[in-house]
Amino acid sequence: ALAEALAGRGWDLVLDARGADALAETAEAVSARGSRVSALPGDVTDAAHRAGLVAAAWRLGGVDLLVHNASALGAEPLVSLEELPLEGLRRALEVNTVAGLGLVQEALPLLRASQSGTVVAVSSDAAAEAYETWGGYGASKAALDYLMAVLAVEEPGLRVWAVDPGDMATDLYAAAVPDDREPRPEPAAAVPGFLRLLDERPASGRYGAAALLDGAR
Repeated sequence: ALAEALAGRGWDLVLDARGADALAETAEAVSARGSRVSALPGDVTDAAHRAGLVAAAWRLGGVDLLVHNASALGAEPLVSLEELPLEGLRRALEVNTVAGLGLVQEALPLLRASQSGTVVAVSSDAAAEAYETWGGYGASKAALDYLMAVLAVEEPGLRVWAVDPGDMATDLYAAAVPDDREPRPEPAAAVPGFLRLLDERPASGRYGAAALLDGAR
């Protein structure tokens, strides 16, 4: 949803996903808007894949915006900390936290060279609140938030935002809580909040997409 909105504004994009078919479908839809799109299937925990993403961005002209939204739950469906497999926790930390920093490290020279270098880390309410069964996922997102806060201090020339998009009807949420049948907003509903950040470029920090739509942080 965010890729399509950015393409509609004339952005050239490098996209990745673990699912090659879904990625190809998205890339086709985004390309139809007239943007140059490089789509690279892969896993962001792979250093070679991260390097490939940044190299593709360099070929398109550089990196103005890096969005890290890759997520792993740690267990599907979610379970209590008593039952959380330690390998699942390691996977959540590797995908959600370590890979995010790895992408930043790889892209940092190009981000610094940009006149509007920006990093967006997609966070979660579970990073700030304690919810039963969300411990592993929440811990990984809280760690990501902290890394982004430190990055903002160390790189004052960049904008660094951790953004909680709010509840969304995603495959990730369905895998986390498969018995929850409550209706939730489509991901596109959160996109205006991200775009407002890009338009207004407030100070680095943690923001909620829903709050941005309401005009409050």
